[in-house]
Amino acid sequence: MPKLDRRILKTQESLKKAVIELMSEKNFDDITIQDIADRANVNRGTIYLHYQDKYDLLDKLIESYFNELGEMDKWACEMDWIDALVPYFEYFEQNYLFFSTMLASKDAKGAPSSFRTRLLATFMEGFKGEIDRESGRNEGLNDDVMLQYAGTAYVGVIEWWIRNGMPYPPKIMAKQVGTLLERSL
Repeated sequence: MPKLDRRILKTQESLKKAVIELMSEKNFDDITIQDIADRANVNRGTIYLHYQDKYDLLDKLIESYFNELGEMDKWACEMDWIDALVPYFEYFEQNYLFFSTMLASKDAKGAPSSFRTRLLATFMEGFKGEIDRESGRNEGLNDDVMLQYAGTAYVGVIEWWIRNGMPYPPKIMAKQVGTLLERSL
């Protein structure tokens, strides 16, 4: 894959940042291409060089975060729960504006409601290989119920943490949530 020009990357990053900032202020449906261009300090035409419309821009933005989470999943499954979750909570903390906008707002401010559903599905998929079938403690429990329970709890705790201004540092959250997930799966 050819390396993108730094100017293109810088423009795309400024457009993504503009969308996130605008979404934290108003409904996505109310955001115009001109709003994004003004916030990113580019011409409207520049946006159309990179994206079909504001929905394409949002889709690409969301996809970039899921790709980064997917990269983390590749090595996290080789670690114990607590150590594996620290980088995730640090990632959520570093990208607070995005996740607070997409996940924690009560009305989702026009953001696609599928974001939470997709995040849940991503975590449930990652948890599939973590179910303890060796010890017998999960005997008689269905995988789909266990995955739904653990995934919903994990996403719910992330939402709570973000909505409440991240009251505990990422390492404390990883220890607490890791311990609970280990007990559940």
